[in-house]
Amino acid sequence: MWYHFLLPMKNIRNFSIIAHVDHGKSTLADRLLNITGAVSDREMKEQLLDKMDLERERGITIKAQAVRIIYRAKDGNEYMLNLIDTPGHVDFSYEVSRSLNACEGVLLLIDASQGIEAQTIANMYLAEELNLAVLPVINKIDLPSADPEMVKHQIEDVLCIDPSSAILTSAKSGQGVEDVLEAVVKNVPPPQGDRDKPLKALLLDSWYDSYKGVVVLTRIFDGVLKNDMKIRLMGGGRDYQITQLGVQTPSEVDLAEAGPGEVVFFTASIKTVSDTSVGDTITDAARPTGKALPGFKESAPMVFAGLYPLEGAKYEVLREALDKLHLNDASFRYEPETSAALGFGFRCGFLGLLHMEIVQERLERDFGLSLITTSPTVNYRVTMVDGSKLMVDNPANLPAQYMYIEEPMIKATIITPDEYIGAIYKLAEEKRGVQEKMEYISSGRVLLVYLMPLNEVVLDFFDKLKSTTRGYASVDYEEAGYRKAKLKKLNILVNGEPVDALSFIVHQDKAYPFGRDVVARMKEMIPRQMFDVAVQAAIGSRVVARENIRALRKNVTAKCYGGDITRKRKLLEKQKEGKKRMKQIGRVEIPQDAFLAVLKK
Repeated sequence: MWYHFLLPMKNIRNFSIIAHVDHGKSTLADRLLNITGAVSDREMKEQLLDKMDLERERGITIKAQAVRIIYRAKDGNEYMLNLIDTPGHVDFSYEVSRSLNACEGVLLLIDASQGIEAQTIANMYLAEELNLAVLPVINKIDLPSADPEMVKHQIEDVLCIDPSSAILTSAKSGQGVEDVLEAVVKNVPPPQGDRDKPLKALLLDSWYDSYKGVVVLTRIFDGVLKNDMKIRLMGGGRDYQITQLGVQTPSEVDLAEAGPGEVVFFTASIKTVSDTSVGDTITDAARPTGKALPGFKESAPMVFAGLYPLEGAKYEVLREALDKLHLNDASFRYEPETSAALGFGFRCGFLGLLHMEIVQERLERDFGLSLITTSPTVNYRVTMVDGSKLMVDNPANLPAQYMYIEEPMIKATIITPDEYIGAIYKLAEEKRGVQEKMEYISSGRVLLVYLMPLNEVVLDFFDKLKSTTRGYASVDYEEAGYRKAKLKKLNILVNGEPVDALSFIVHQDKAYPFGRDVVARMKEMIPRQMFDVAVQAAIGSRVVARENIRALRKNVTAKCYGGDITRKRKLLEKQKEGKKRMKQIGRVEIPQDAFLAVLKK
């Protein structure tokens, strides 16, 4: 039945679908599977390649998926199409880059009504860097607001691609989808490789299956991968015996062997995902290849936050949950940390805020945990007095003595209707952004490029941008190195004692309003004690904001009816002395609500 899997290499095509978020990638992938008969009408469902519940609920792709399609073209030949569906959100751009390493061409999908967006351009540059064939596809042409001619002009002006090659489709109705398949066959070059050379394959992805162990997705460049073969992972230098070799169509189909140009999965009794680093080269243990593939840059966390269980007894449950999550998501990092205020928890590194939200939601939903997440922060580079460099991802760990702090910068590309330019200027200025470029990409649409500090972006920049532009602006960003800045550590003191969970690194110009805001909210949430409590925001020994929580006062003079005033004064003085003594030895218990109120920002 699977005879056509032994097609010659000239009949193989490896391609990806790349686009801005919500431009219809998953819908087009569904339609391609349906139209080629890979999935019957009975089995068909929306977002077929999105396997996680969260992906379906949010309508986004988080993990890249690979599937094989057999297509009989108009020239009468059968072709093996390996389709890799990629995420669109900026947080998961590392998934896109590693998918493209397995391809010879891409479908660049553009919404016919919204036109070119920020991530369309970013993904286009990724494809060009790898010298891939780029096929522009204008999707959603059935919408009343669709304007394919406007999009063609943008393709020519912004992307410098011949607009006559653009394919008009509607993935929802199926219109023009056959033309997409024909364009893939004609314009995406077949893979290069030699079956007789030693095995050389690129490790694209790996995930954990509780029945099979680690499942590895790989693209073969040279040689042949066979079932029961002994392979070597060149990065770790360890050998494994393949127990299952197969391909997704999208249902799993077992293979006896696979040759150059094919994208397949295998299992080899590998116990942990950390043994299979993405970008590693897989070769034959008996006849290894001389030179490993270049691989690709490992994803580095950009946003850090502390995760603490609301109930201290759930610490071990949280540890196990993080272990299990890490099995399927190697880009997520964590290590234990302790806070005097919040107890035992973990310092976690994420690719961005959406990634952080998804990890938190999976922990709460899949493992029944209630969590406190500390304020997200970034990795600062601190130059010490002796000239050495120190990376600090937790404000509480910032040393008292240092020369200067450098903060990570990003280059943000924003595409917006021109009526919102003023609002974006104001927002970018508030976030310490410096404009580098502004150009009209079509009538009424503007491209802005800003150099901005990442720590200003991680808190609420995306929310504010969407609200000021009513959701019409799109943004993409890339790392832009480090820059020296006037940053200070802001401590929150309760009764003169610093609260380690509420330490922040802020720009000195924003320290006062930020400190005022935090102490005002703490005042609302900390219950009144039997003595006065001072809540202060301080930079070093200088207090920049303060609020007082008044003491609960028992009426000690209630039993004195008339008589000499000195008796009342004596009782009040006695009460005052008692409160003074209490303040010296009393501890303020800060409720979890107070942390949540501050950290929700």
